Amino acid sequence: MTTAPPTSATLPAGTSEFEERTYRKVVRRLLPVLLLCYVVAYLDRVNVGFAKLQMLDDLGLTDTMYAIGASVFFWGYFIFEVPSNVFLHKYGARFWIARIMFTWGLVSMALAFVEPLAHLAHVETATMFYALRFLLGICEAGFFPGVILYLNYWFPAQRQSRVMSGFLIAMPVSLMLGGVISGWLMEHTAGLFGYQGWQWMLLLEGVPSLLTAFIVYFSLDDGIERARWLTPQEKSLLSANLQKEATHKTARFGSAVRDPRVWLLVAILLTFNTGFYGLAFWLPSIIKATGVQDPLHIGLLTAIPYGVAIIATLANAAHSKKTGERRLHAAIPALIGGVGLILSAAFAHQIVLAITFLTIATAGILALMPIYWTFPGQLLSGAAAAAGIAMINAIGNLSGFTGSMITAVAKNLTGDINNGTYALGACLLVSCVLILLVPRSMLTRTASTDGSKSGSQAARAMKHASGSTLQ
Repeated sequence: MTTAPPTSATLPAGTSEFEERTYRKVVRRLLPVLLLCYVVAYLDRVNVGFAKLQMLDDLGLTDTMYAIGASVFFWGYFIFEVPSNVFLHKYGARFWIARIMFTWGLVSMALAFVEPLAHLAHVETATMFYALRFLLGICEAGFFPGVILYLNYWFPAQRQSRVMSGFLIAMPVSLMLGGVISGWLMEHTAGLFGYQGWQWMLLLEGVPSLLTAFIVYFSLDDGIERARWLTPQEKSLLSANLQKEATHKTARFGSAVRDPRVWLLVAILLTFNTGFYGLAFWLPSIIKATGVQDPLHIGLLTAIPYGVAIIATLANAAHSKKTGERRLHAAIPALIGGVGLILSAAFAHQIVLAITFLTIATAGILALMPIYWTFPGQLLSGAAAAAGIAMINAIGNLSGFTGSMITAVAKNLTGDINNGTYALGACLLVSCVLILLVPRSMLTRTASTDGSKSGSQAARAMKHASGSTLQ
């Protein structure tokens, strides 16, 4: 069945209000599900940082082995991320995101049984730990860029910072709640049925991803055309806005690979994500190094930086949307994050100051993320967006390896875990400089996607797509 887009004569009175109401409807439909997915994703991704507090002694692993295991996840992610996003573009987000969540939930739970699985496979425990972490990366590959691509199917770039902040707020929410939940589980389940607290924590925290896979499959739609909850006029409006913006984007993957601006975005992601992953994987250990030993207390203290980061992320995204400026809204948080990490290391043995500066650093790092992830949408569309966004995220996520290893190497060389934090802070400062190199023209507000445009402008955008049909 095809539906012709309405002409300006058939548009409702006050198209601007109609447009805002339509986008709010899309946000209410999509964002809660995607938010839930990302909360679950990050819970499974970084809970190994809490498991480390107990599992190293139980399994006979060293800090270096842990760092390798934590970081090898990103090699699996790197290798399979672009193919995963291409499959999502081909087979649809509903099926592919559900598949990702179900398989990574199973592997995350399997980490609880790394030692018996190693005996079964006749390999060293460390080898099985590396293998499961690598497999977890393979299973999860494509989730984050897949969601970014999925949002590009619905929202023009200028509307994405607010939506992206709503999605990415799941990261600090997950890390904040995950610290408390992980600490509580490890403390209260130790010895239950003969299993250690870290095993129960990994096992129980893998269950939500299995359940969420079914929620994704039965609640998401693959795109505007398949959304039965949208009226024909709403579909036409959304499609017209995307089509008008797409005329200014790169649609071929080969062109995207040759575009130096794409590689600048890769470099930015590599540097600020190094700081983020270094902090995420080692924060419990950094806090433990200040003298706090109880897992629950460590969990409660890790919740403080992420709780403040939620407020900072929402405020920064809202101000960016209001002003239409994005470059400084990414660069300044990167600067704050870098300075905060450096000062947290300088005052590492004064717990109040250390937590204060870690909080400032975390707020800066997470506040820049939703702004940054609107940048690729300004450049890429179609197949270039599917593969290009995945390529940016795949290469950029190798920072999970560098972030994990920098701290481990610094601790091995100097005996002080906080010396690695100086290097993580320096990475954020480099990221700040790189963000300022992004061409200002690339991030200029366009009238076609400004939520305040007049009804006549909206009508022209609708008319622009009048030659197309919607399935």
